[in-house]
Amino acid sequence: MRALLLAAGLGTRLRPLTERVPKCLVPIHGRPLLGYWLDALLGDRRIERVLINTHYLADAVEAFIATSPWRARVDLVHEPVLLGTGGTILANRRYFGDGDFFVAHADNLTDAAPGRLIDAHRAAGGACWMTLLAFRTATPQTCGILQLDAQQHVVGFHEKVADPPGNLANGAVYVFAPEVLTRIAALARATVDLSTEIIPSLMPHILAVEHGGFFLDIGTPEALAAAQACFPRPG
Repeated sequence: MRALLLAAGLGTRLRPLTERVPKCLVPIHGRPLLGYWLDALLGDRRIERVLINTHYLADAVEAFIATSPWRARVDLVHEPVLLGTGGTILANRRYFGDGDFFVAHADNLTDAAPGRLIDAHRAAGGACWMTLLAFRTATPQTCGILQLDAQQHVVGFHEKVADPPGNLANGAVYVFAPEVLTRIAALARATVDLSTEIIPSLMPHILAVEHGGFFLDIGTPEALAAAQACFPRPG
């Protein structure tokens, strides 16, 4: 299986730090977020290669990868114009081949093992087109909130609404079946948002795997400080 790390964001809420450091390279305990992701993905026997999209401060990302111990298994693709999450997936569909593929936002930090999500997706069989990592959030108004049936399939999705029905959130870490590419392509547009345009159309073929460990979107100075305080230091 191949993976895509979405790493092209501007990180505007983390300014002034992100005026000189791309969001995906913000350090936690001295290690950039991308470093944690590459260790987790390429340290798993199920992941063959990882593609990283770049846009903002792309030279810094390229320089980081050039010194990474994983560099031989990492590919970079530059986006001169941001395509949205779904658009980036579609633009790189040939990279994934004909099978399932893994996608994650590289500005999140978690101790969840990628293999748990992959195994759950494979066990669910062909009726499951997407398997996503879910977590409990203290700020549900800022997240995509999930409603599940008894089999842990997503039957309701509420993206950043004022009065969400619960606190089980989409972690933006996914395993996709090729069917998702077909759905994105059917929109016939280069720029596509996964959360608002694709996920609602895939229900109930989405399996949620709840993670009870650490998960945090490193999107604000407060979240960055919380990660520095609570995330375990590398061994």
